[in-house]
Amino acid sequence: MRASVPFFIMNNCSSYARRARLVLAAAFLSFSAQAQTVALLGETVVTANRTAQPLSDLVADVSVLDREDIERSGAGTLPDILARVPGIELARNGGPGTTTSLFIRGGETRYTAVFIDGVRVDSQSGSGGAPWENIPLALIDRIEVLRGPAGAVYGADAMSGVIQIFTRKGEGGFSPFFSTGVGTYSTRKTEAGFSGSHEGFDYALGLGDESSKGFNARPVAAQNGDDDGYNRQSANARLGWQITPTQRVEATGLSSNMNSSYDTSARDDKSLYQLQTMGLNWLAQWTEAYSTRLSATDARNRYETQPSVSKSITQQRGYLFQNEYRVGPQLFTAALERREDQLDNSTTTPATTARALNGLALGYGFSGKQHTLQLQARQDQDSEFGLQNTGSVAYGYALTPQWRLTASGGTAFRAPTLYQRFSIYGVSTLQPESSRNVEMGARYSVGTTSWGVVAYRNMVNNLIVYANSNPGCPNSPNGCYGSVAQAEYRGVTFSGRQRVQDVNLRASLDIQDPRDGSTGLMLARRSNQHATLGADTRQGRWVYGAESQLSGMRYDTAANTMVLPGYVLFNLHARAQVARDWSVLMRLDNATDAQYQLASTYATPGRSLFVSLTWAPGPAPAAAPVAAQ
Repeated sequence: MRASVPFFIMNNCSSYARRARLVLAAAFLSFSAQAQTVALLGETVVTANRTAQPLSDLVADVSVLDREDIERSGAGTLPDILARVPGIELARNGGPGTTTSLFIRGGETRYTAVFIDGVRVDSQSGSGGAPWENIPLALIDRIEVLRGPAGAVYGADAMSGVIQIFTRKGEGGFSPFFSTGVGTYSTRKTEAGFSGSHEGFDYALGLGDESSKGFNARPVAAQNGDDDGYNRQSANARLGWQITPTQRVEATGLSSNMNSSYDTSARDDKSLYQLQTMGLNWLAQWTEAYSTRLSATDARNRYETQPSVSKSITQQRGYLFQNEYRVGPQLFTAALERREDQLDNSTTTPATTARALNGLALGYGFSGKQHTLQLQARQDQDSEFGLQNTGSVAYGYALTPQWRLTASGGTAFRAPTLYQRFSIYGVSTLQPESSRNVEMGARYSVGTTSWGVVAYRNMVNNLIVYANSNPGCPNSPNGCYGSVAQAEYRGVTFSGRQRVQDVNLRASLDIQDPRDGSTGLMLARRSNQHATLGADTRQGRWVYGAESQLSGMRYDTAANTMVLPGYVLFNLHARAQVARDWSVLMRLDNATDAQYQLASTYATPGRSLFVSLTWAPGPAPAAAPVAAQ
């Protein structure tokens, strides 16, 4: 039996790091891990069951970040702010703009289903997963994070969790905004836009431009010694029309283009990213009890390298017809969904490959004063792998208005990417990965004090990994993709929030054990322990905040031969309303200039300062109605 490692005992860390972790553990325990998520219990979320639901009724483990949370955090990129959410770890090959992975509960980055305004974003190139490095934070208004499998609701991919990203929505009168900022590494960011509504129409438009000269991301021999920066231009639009009180149509679109430098040789290597999403939705409330949603979505994810030309384009289309029927405290749901994936890649045979999934999902929910029940069942017909059945059951019991206990179990699956099967590194006989998850939790909330704990165990069959120099590879002597018998992800997540006088405290602690079931070795780039501790307070016009991020040692390789030492980061930020409609933000990341690695041979940002100025006047008053003559 493997012995678990206590949080404050971490191998290969400096004595300073160990002391800092001990301080964090003590601080964490001192206020009893007092919070469940980043959200308030009165909020409504849609991610857990794909339907609007009060957070207080949820059995699932969900965190919510709204625009205020995003601005208060001072985070520079989307992966940076998500790495501060309980249960999530970050790995990155260099600085912002480089290849990025996010692990929910230790699961592979491809095990998270990602949506932008309801449009699924994924890649059929490589091992798959969302292009985290090319999703702009500036245009985001709200983020919902679901931890735990949700295959019975969303179909393929949601083996570790779901992340829903929402851009700004027009409300009230015309409201413009403009922000510009500069920082270390010649970083520059500018964003502008407007939103509002008028006579049944609502609109929001945003534009963003950012660039950075960066730093030498790979300071090792035989690699280019120049700085590795990036530049990105992005835009989004969101339009809505309330045709009648019961009929509404919506259209969304987002575009992000990035040119990023990276090092794999002595040349000046470049990565060119392009992400485009479009969605069209029709929402109808036919009776007080019955409503429907009809959606058509399209996503295009393009990746190209230069001067060594490699190009890959993933095209995803989706069609959803969702039905909801409410009877008192009961909710019945039924959904028909189709997903089409296509990959254009010169290394696959044939160069263009495609597949499709047709799904039927049924759900039942009951929410009473003490009891909450969620049942989900889904069947997907995969054009390559046939029927894939998933299901889940979740139960919550309110001991008191403050205490709530939860338990759930569910299954999920993910088909191998088209690249994993048909590229020169592919194996056509690969089968879908599948998972079985069970978890239990406890939540407490009263006033400004809340806390939560969730214990989970997720077993994955047919885990797909890349093996170097595998003699069994059919097409390449340099390695190929293959399946291991099983992987196990188990752990406990504590999260907390507490207000002490004028100071808001928050913390999270994850103790986990993600392992390859066939070898017993740790899965690469994931630690046994990681945590965050943050505080902010208002003094006059200023809001000051401080945060610490901690991670235990990790292995960079699947063979557990290359150690990445644990680290501690301290970040500081301050915001103020300096004049009417004007505010300033100052952020100091890695304040102690700590040296650490998220991937072997790749550098990370040192001490970094960023200052921005924002103009955001309140909405213009709506026009007064014309008096009758």
